[in-house]
Amino acid sequence: MKLTILATSDTHGYVSPTNYVNSNANMPFGLERAASCIKEQQGKHPNNITIDNGDFLEGSPMTYYMAKIKHQKSAKQLCDAFNLIHYNYGIVGNHEFNYGLNYLKNTIRDSKRQFLCANVIDQDGHHPLGKPYDIKNINGVKVGILGVTTQGATKWESPSNIAGLKFISVVKCAKKYIPILRKQADVVIVAYHGGFERDMNGKPTEVIRNENESENESYSLLKNVKGIDALVSGHQHRILHDHLFGVPFIQAGHRGAYVGRITLDLKKQGQHWQVIDSQPDLIKTDTYEPDQSIVKEIHPLKNQVEAWLNKPLAKINGSLEFNDAFKARTHETNYIEFIQKVQMETMGADISATALFNNEAHGFENPITMRNIITNYIFPNKLALVKITGKDLKAAIEKSAQYFDVRNGKITISKDYLYPKPRHYNYDMYEGIDYVINASKPLNHRVVKLTYHGKPVSDDQELKIVLNQYRAAGGGDFTMFSNQKVIKRNSVTMSHTIADYLVKHPVINATNNHNFKVIK
Repeated sequence: MKLTILATSDTHGYVSPTNYVNSNANMPFGLERAASCIKEQQGKHPNNITIDNGDFLEGSPMTYYMAKIKHQKSAKQLCDAFNLIHYNYGIVGNHEFNYGLNYLKNTIRDSKRQFLCANVIDQDGHHPLGKPYDIKNINGVKVGILGVTTQGATKWESPSNIAGLKFISVVKCAKKYIPILRKQADVVIVAYHGGFERDMNGKPTEVIRNENESENESYSLLKNVKGIDALVSGHQHRILHDHLFGVPFIQAGHRGAYVGRITLDLKKQGQHWQVIDSQPDLIKTDTYEPDQSIVKEIHPLKNQVEAWLNKPLAKINGSLEFNDAFKARTHETNYIEFIQKVQMETMGADISATALFNNEAHGFENPITMRNIITNYIFPNKLALVKITGKDLKAAIEKSAQYFDVRNGKITISKDYLYPKPRHYNYDMYEGIDYVINASKPLNHRVVKLTYHGKPVSDDQELKIVLNQYRAAGGGDFTMFSNQKVIKRNSVTMSHTIADYLVKHPVINATNNHNFKVIK
């Protein structure tokens, strides 16, 4: 007998095949394409379990529109789309918390798939986001599924969005539940919204601290917890299918560009079934036509979102566009200076830091619309004001400077920021200071100029810097920042903050003081 596991992960609200940069795009991803693939696979392989592995609730203009513009109690239209696919289980991702716990719980109630969440408990030790595991009988085979999520949310999420919740190490959680599942099930699957902290040879691919802080634990999980027959991973947006310690695993990228599939060959031994072979692989969805039932279901909301995205907010004197994201990270652009200006004015800061989060960013067109804002500032970040020293500031810029490398006489991106996944969002640019980064210098010695109001920054100098709350909490291994140093938080998401600023300033003068550069 063959058992097929199908999975999507990190769809991030991308239902239609568009990245929203342009109207009526037709791109090679989206839940609509994934749905057609899943339905085909379910027809070919009737003995299947289908899982969405989390981060479905936030990430696209559509999800932002439902939560922040229409102020819905749940993402009902998104649920309606998912409900047209026969998912058995759903896993909670870290971005599920971005719009608050009530919004998440209401969305779970509107979903037909059963949510599993073993390692998030409340103050009474209960599981408020789904029971820890389930046992499903598939044609006489008892299949156990354990659902777990990354602990990363505790480091980055607004404290109010996860108040009263405790996140337990996935390895610790699995050590508790896998033996229980093995007693009840023939086959044991772990669906984990988290990724791999090491490569297949055991080399760390990220900073690893103690198990109670690990963002990704898949390597440790498969090494230290026996009895797992298959692993569905996610969170890192990687394209993975392989075996590790004899266990097949998949990670199906993001935005529905792939459907993950693990085929387990089973043989009955006495009264029980055992896995005798396994084949993990990924199915690219770009050749699948969008599922028309979902297209029809989401159409009214899609039209509302497109109209909202196209609404002009302000005009520009000059230009806030750029056409090369890499160059924009080595020399200041008008766009970055504008974002920094909004942040500093909003929070009353001396210094500001921001990033170009991906290479789809191209700045603001004229007139500026919500489409420009949402497609350039893609995360639902809120701002925080942090009290730091000059020493902290220097350390932060040195950390950002690790983004660069010099190869064949040219400044380029460090491989560490491209593998195991692109992490452009972990390179910050700064305003309120003047500085120069020399990418040829050794790490931690690359800042060759740093002045504040024309004077060198001293180690003990006190400064106030505005950051997004992910970075303010030390996200991206910026250990010089922490929640303990935060002195003020903004309750409005950055995209909404920018929109409010534009309403108050309907004409924007593009300026650029060229306060930083990267040289070799």
